[in-house]
Amino acid sequence: MITEAKFRKIALALPHALEKPHFDRAGFRVDVPKGKMFVTLAGDGKSCNVFLAVDEQAMLTGAEPAIFSKVPNKWGDKGATTIRLAACDEATLRSALIMSWRHAAPPKYHGELTV
Repeated sequence: MITEAKFRKIALALPHALEKPHFDRAGFRVDVPKGKMFVTLAGDGKSCNVFLAVDEQAMLTGAEPAIFSKVPNKWGDKGATTIRLAACDEATLRSALIMSWRHAAPPKYHGELTV
């Protein structure tokens, strides 16, 4: 199970990650001009949404349906995926956040990522 504090620690450990409010959620972006969001945390701290490629989303939702689900809207059709933090372990969360971070971060930052 991932707590809110553990989630923040993992998300903010990614290179150039910063947290800013995003509507009723906490948003985590790559700190570059017009930085892209790579994950949002629900206000209740029970779930987060990552932004994946559609094939990555299909792989994760198919392999671990108790943890991953497609966001039920147009964003979900484009790869937005919900993670249930109570069902998730640290390694699985970190892996999903890294996938999402890679889509948001400029390629020049990819070398700074340590897995």
